[in-house]
Amino acid sequence: MSNQPGSSTAAETDEPEAVEPSAGEASVDEAVATGRPEFAPGALVLALVSIGWLAAMLWSTREAIHSTAAGVTAISLSAYALPGVITAALVTGATVALLATNRLGRATLRFLAAVGTGLLVGLVTAVAINLTYADNATTNTIAGTAAAAAIIGGAMAGARQARVVGAITLATLTAQIFVVLFSRARDPLSDLFGAGETQQSMLDAAKWVSRTESLLAGLLAGLAAYLYLTWSRRRAERRDGAASPLRWPAYLVAGAGAGLLLLLTEVIIRIGGRGLLDLAAALSEADEVAQTALGTSRVDNGIWVLFVGALTTLIVFGRTLGPRPVDEDEDEPAA
Repeated sequence: MSNQPGSSTAAETDEPEAVEPSAGEASVDEAVATGRPEFAPGALVLALVSIGWLAAMLWSTREAIHSTAAGVTAISLSAYALPGVITAALVTGATVALLATNRLGRATLRFLAAVGTGLLVGLVTAVAINLTYADNATTNTIAGTAAAAAIIGGAMAGARQARVVGAITLATLTAQIFVVLFSRARDPLSDLFGAGETQQSMLDAAKWVSRTESLLAGLLAGLAAYLYLTWSRRRAERRDGAASPLRWPAYLVAGAGAGLLLLLTEVIIRIGGRGLLDLAAALSEADEVAQTALGTSRVDNGIWVLFVGALTTLIVFGRTLGPRPVDEDEDEPAA
């Protein structure tokens, strides 16, 4: 009924009443408006797994260095094991800091607490190395570099996109564990790729084995990152009734995160562990060639894992997108 002048409805307007947002939508909108950091589910499990992984890497490195078979090759073994220890320390600093700051709402406070937690993890790691390893320059280099990696990992956990950080750490752990398990298949694959008695055939086969390992590690890292982001979104929807959506750049960074951390590990090694690498390369001409080849192989592996992981995550994420909805008004012909 139209509002006639003088009628009881004349003062009423024709505008629709405002609809109150639901509790879940209000919490999401409030978080976006205030820039409050996100909550990363599963942080406790990630922290426990990464701590166990770091302890396993430190123990295996110590056993290799202190074994009777090591002898004068202890320096070479230390340089060879350094990347695994640094990557584990980097991830552990990130996951423990993520667990410690997961409930903090203020971004600045969260970042400072994350850096402090990473510093604590680094100190504990350095003390554990100095107490269990031999007291020499090699031990001090490993301890100092691992502590620096843990601090950097803690700072990374202070980012607002906590779910992306959690996905990166899970992807990196998945890739590292796979590499250890894949070591049992290296010899059969070398024979499959034509490794013979000549040095050239062995180098060619080793190159193809390394590429296969990097390809599979990147694939698993990308899938792990995507699954974590999907699971975290569903957890947020069940808990709050809604979840702030993540666009494709977040999936891209999460998928590439494992490769990025491997390349960051290489940067930390070449800065903090430069003395150990130079000492190992100076042992002999063969050691110098080996260290150069190992460094190049680590960089290539990081690049492969980066691109394959990012591509895998984007492809899987893209397959979940439905067709774009078409407005009914656009289908109607103009009068």
